[in-house]
Amino acid sequence: MTVVTTSDTPALTHLRHDGTAAMVDVSDKAVTTREATATGTVTTTPAVMQLLGTGGLPKGDALAVARIAGIMGAKKTPDLIPLCHPLPISKVTVDFELGDTAVTILATVKTRGVTGVEMEALTAVSVAALSVYDMIKAVDKHAVISGIQVLAKSGGKSGDWAISEGTPA
Repeated sequence: MTVVTTSDTPALTHLRHDGTAAMVDVSDKAVTTREATATGTVTTTPAVMQLLGTGGLPKGDALAVARIAGIMGAKKTPDLIPLCHPLPISKVTVDFELGDTAVTILATVKTRGVTGVEMEALTAVSVAALSVYDMIKAVDKHAVISGIQVLAKSGGKSGDWAISEGTPA
């Protein structure tokens, strides 16, 4: 397998010259404070959202369970994503915004290290969304998880960036 790059296509960092997978060597990177925020949505019915907001689901307080699940997910990211580096995570927050028919999950992960925490933020949101689904499936098997994406990151060589308001997912 040959890796082809052009001036418009950056080299894939997790591939060796022969095309096989490899973990990136980050030993020469500077230690900086790094943070990433990700989001995702679980869409359901208005009746389920009412139960979710009041803690009235048959399985109990779904948001409390999902918050802990998201935090645990962030901490377990290198166990789930094969080429992620284990990181000294210093902070994980998982928050929820309740709407009429959906709950939006926001996860922010912070570290002081040599590589970013985008994957940890995405994993936190994904696991929290899966946990919400698990908690509501008794009353809505058709709930939908969608829109999982990184919203912003800071720190490191590539600098800071954020999705602009109104940018499509």
